[in-house]
Amino acid sequence: METVVRTEVILSVYIISFLIGLPANLLALYAFSVKIHSKPLPTDILLLNLTISDLLFLIILPLKMHEAASGMIWTLPKILCSFTSFTFFSTIYTSSLLLMAVSVIRYIGVAFPIIYHRLLKPVYALVISAIIWLISAAHCSIVFFTQHHPSLQSENSTVCYENFTEKQLNILLPVRLEFFFVLCLIPLLICVYCYLRCILILYSRPRITRMQKQKAIGMALGTLAVFLICVVPYNISHLLGYFQGESPKWRYYTLLFSAFNTCIDPIIFYFSSSAFHCTSEKSIFRKRGRNDSGVQRQGTSSS
Repeated sequence: METVVRTEVILSVYIISFLIGLPANLLALYAFSVKIHSKPLPTDILLLNLTISDLLFLIILPLKMHEAASGMIWTLPKILCSFTSFTFFSTIYTSSLLLMAVSVIRYIGVAFPIIYHRLLKPVYALVISAIIWLISAAHCSIVFFTQHHPSLQSENSTVCYENFTEKQLNILLPVRLEFFFVLCLIPLLICVYCYLRCILILYSRPRITRMQKQKAIGMALGTLAVFLICVVPYNISHLLGYFQGESPKWRYYTLLFSAFNTCIDPIIFYFSSSAFHCTSEKSIFRKRGRNDSGVQRQGTSSS
C-alpha cells in the first residue's frame, strides 16, 4: 500500500510539473532570447542557461513518469537509466550554481555599478555558464561510474539508481557529502550574503523609489526561497545519509521539490531580472552623473 501511494504521489508531481513547467519555460526561453538579442545582460544570459537547464530536466521527465507508473521498476534499457539520472541530477546542481552566479552579478550591479558596467560583455557570462555546466557534469559523472564500473555494477537490480550495494555506497556517500558542501552549502551562503547586502544597500539609497526597492527585495527573497525549498532538502539527504551510512529512504521525495521548481523558476526569474536591472541601471546613471558634474565643474574653474 505504501509503495502504491508513493508511486502515485511521485507520478502526480511529475505530471503537474511537466504540464505547467514545459510551456512556462518555453515562454521564458523565448523572452530571454529576445532580451539577449536586443541587449545581452549578464543576468539574462545566466537565467537563459537556467531556463535551458529546467527544459533539459523536463525533457527527461517523461522517462521518470514511466518509471513511477511502473511501480518504480526500471523496464527501459539500462543505458537510458544512466543518461536519465545524469541529466536529472546535473540540472539540479547546474541550477544551484547558476543561482549563485546570478546573486553575485546582482550584488556587483547594486554595490559596484561602475565595475558592473565594465563586466557587461556577454563573453564573461558565457564563460561563467560554460564553467558551471562543466562542474555539474563532472560531478554527476559519478552516475556512470557507479552503474557501469565492473567492480561496482549490480546486475540483478531492477531499479534505476537506487537500492545501492555496499560497494557503491562506499563510493557514493563521501562524494555526496562533497556535493552538499561544494554544490549546495557554499552557493547558498554566497546567495544569502549577496542578497542581504543588496537589501541593505538598496534601503540606504534614498533616490531609488520605495516600489523599486520592494520589487527588487521581493525578488531577492523569492530567489532565496526557491534555493531553500527546492535545492536544499535533497542535499540535506546527502549529509544525513553520510552519517547514517546509507541512502535515506525519504531521499526520493525531496527530489519532487526540484521537479516542481521548474514551474516556479520562469515566473520569479523573468521578473527578478527586470527588477535588478532597473536598480543597477539607475545606480550606474547616478555615478555617471556625478562624474560628469565633476568634470564640468573642473572645466569651469579652469576657464
